[in-house]
Amino acid sequence: MSVLRFFLSFSLIIPLFLLSACEKKNEKVLNLAIWGNYLSPDLQKKFTEQTGIEIRMTNYSSNEELLAKVQTGGASFDVAVPSDYMVGVMAHLNLLEPLDRKQLPHFQNLDTQFLHQDYDPQNQFSVPYGWTTAGIAINRDLYKEPIHSWKDLFEKPALKGQISALDDMRELAAVALKLQGQSVNTTDPQTIEKAFTYLKKIKPQIKVFTANAVDLLKNKEIKAGHVYSSDALLAQKTNPHIEYILPEEGGTRAIDNLVIIKGAPHLKAAHAFINFLMTPEANASSVMTIRAGPVIKGARALLPKDLQNNKALFPDQKILTKLESLHDLKEKNSLYEKAWTEFKSE
Repeated sequence: MSVLRFFLSFSLIIPLFLLSACEKKNEKVLNLAIWGNYLSPDLQKKFTEQTGIEIRMTNYSSNEELLAKVQTGGASFDVAVPSDYMVGVMAHLNLLEPLDRKQLPHFQNLDTQFLHQDYDPQNQFSVPYGWTTAGIAINRDLYKEPIHSWKDLFEKPALKGQISALDDMRELAAVALKLQGQSVNTTDPQTIEKAFTYLKKIKPQIKVFTANAVDLLKNKEIKAGHVYSSDALLAQKTNPHIEYILPEEGGTRAIDNLVIIKGAPHLKAAHAFINFLMTPEANASSVMTIRAGPVIKGARALLPKDLQNNKALFPDQKILTKLESLHDLKEKNSLYEKAWTEFKSE
């Protein structure tokens, strides 16, 4: 009799388990991995109101941190926002779901200049979300001297211990490489070694390594920083004396992308979220909130005049020619990883 009861009990547990799993899979939730301060609260609220889907966010400070989070698989992400080269890395590692265009009717709204990039030529896995540059932000309440270059930021004695730098291996290496007149995508071992030798030399100049210097600038904890344009413009919203410049040597330009993670538990919600963001109104709202450049046709015209004419959002063509996108260097990435580990450990 006890054996029979066991099997009866077990037969009841299995349907309950399957029902629970089914309910979990169908729950109206979207697990989003995204950079800090990179989703408009207004858009988040509107998406939930329109769809009933709750967004649960996890933040990261670098593309490499995102990759590590996805590879561990602990968070079961649905959508993530990697920068250009990381899309290629994640696709190569089979970490991305192909996009279903039938569920993305707003795809036609995308500005074609941001499509068909080398990291995803057919946009099989990604659509652009926003674009940024990496440059210099200065709090003019604290520092009055002119700054035109990376050399000014990292070598001025008056700024020693008063600046931030991006806590990102490739972005910081790009600074040193541009100062040498080299490509940010070089794979020459001697050039990379020379770049990190320079970074070790100027390391005492840096107070903090961070991906988000908004609060540091606003709270006057630093005088200047190596920052993303979106962060500088966010800080500028509350303090108009924060200036953002693109150094004369050039720098990096990144397209951040929406992707769906392989095995995403909420595929329909993931497509609904991406499609929701691809309207001129949603993109303009995003630009006004997070200050990343627009990627949707017609979005710029919906911006306030001061943003339409903002040089950080819309740089002159002359400086744009000096900006490079970071590429996936595949096995050559190890050259940067080794140098970065040594740099951070010293």
